[in-house]
Amino acid sequence: MSLNLNDARRVIAAAEAHAHELGQPMNIAVVDAGGNLISHVRQDGAWIGSIDISISKAWTSRAFDISTKDLGDNAQPTQQFFGIHTTNGGKVAIFAGGIPLLQDGAVVGAVGVSGGSGEQDHGVAEAGAAAL
Repeated sequence: MSLNLNDARRVIAAAEAHAHELGQPMNIAVVDAGGNLISHVRQDGAWIGSIDISISKAWTSRAFDISTKDLGDNAQPTQQFFGIHTTNGGKVAIFAGGIPLLQDGAVVGAVGVSGGSGEQDHGVAEAGAAAL
């Protein structure tokens, strides 16, 4: 089971709406069950440096089936995943904004958001995930 383009568009639309409510332009990426990019949106005014970050957050969430916020909490010195961000060619993102997407209890993809504070990114990702 995986996501399709219509699913990705629904997730992105909900995430965009929440980013608009916050007044914070965001980059929003959705990947499928294999971690492959399905869709990406860069809202007007969102940082270009956050394009790759949003995609990496989505990929990381799917690769490890965990939110990047939780992975980041466990990647600090003395924690079990310390140093994980140096693996996979540096593609692993360990800060808030990536959330696995579930359907019927199975991970079918992930959403990644970048462009605001960690709290904002995570909240926008949650709004997107809730639309699935």
